Amino acid sequence: MRKDLKELKILGATVAAPKDYDPSVLDAFANRHPERDYWVTFTAPEFTTLCPKTGQPDFATLTIRYIPARRLVESKSLKLYLFGFRNHGDFHEDVVNVIYDDLERLLKPRYLEVYGKFAARGGITIDPFVNGGTGAKYRALAARRFADWKGVRD
Repeated sequence: MRKDLKELKILGATVAAPKDYDPSVLDAFANRHPERDYWVTFTAPEFTTLCPKTGQPDFATLTIRYIPARRLVESKSLKLYLFGFRNHGDFHEDVVNVIYDDLERLLKPRYLEVYGKFAARGGITIDPFVNGGTGAKYRALAARRFADWKGVRD
């Protein structure tokens, strides 16, 4: 077994779904190709969070894309982390920024973006997008991606 995988606390274990938002469930492991730029994309088509005022559920397709540096997020821990939002009350804009901040802190990727494509409530959609990069090359990529993002439903 790879030595770097021994530190993963979720993968291969029976773990109860978190009852609320909990960034401590996130696990990461070593990127075995740190010399290469490549995209990692996660799509969560059944993401749910709660309105902080009414407690009503808000549904979204959440997309997380990143270019890893030294670490990758372990997918089972990411699923459990995202599942924890189902009982967490926060506005759409806050949720995508919290997810961005937690993954940025865990991974320190070259580039990261989080996009929430939320279902309409009250006849309006809210689709927040946040991104960022480290170093001149990835800051330029972030600026281009942000400028090109149309803010419309795909």
